[in-house]
Amino acid sequence: MNRPLRLLTILCLILVFAPIKNLYAQNNDVTAIKQLLNRQRDDWNKADVTAFMKGYWKSDSLLFIGKSVSNGYQKTLDNYKKGYPDTAAMGHLDFEFVEFRKLSPEYYFVVGKWHLKRSIGDVGGAYTLLFRKIKGQWLIVLDHSS
Repeated sequence: MNRPLRLLTILCLILVFAPIKNLYAQNNDVTAIKQLLNRQRDDWNKADVTAFMKGYWKSDSLLFIGKSVSNGYQKTLDNYKKGYPDTAAMGHLDFEFVEFRKLSPEYYFVVGKWHLKRSIGDVGGAYTLLFRKIKGQWLIVLDHSS
């Protein structure tokens, strides 16, 4: 095989397999985010709010939008503890994933539904989460849950 044909073959292989590599990386990101959310669900269902919060960015810049708008990791943790003071209030959490949208190599936008099965009455709603990859780890930097 002559040199130009060999270079053309290599270029074609790169063009064919480069999108597969990007898709594989994207699937790894979605898998990592799903694992984080599933770990959060499991921690919630163990009534461990502190462990649940490990999925959030530990920063004053964390933004949480629920019944009100609050800034900061500690404020979000305090609000969770106030709003869900015991296992009856916490209930059993379940998620439904609706959409994962890659915004950039550093950001993902996630849409889903949440449901709490509780002895004091079930509640649920929708959420939009903005994830940011920080030091190789996906973390929630913005949570809008309604």
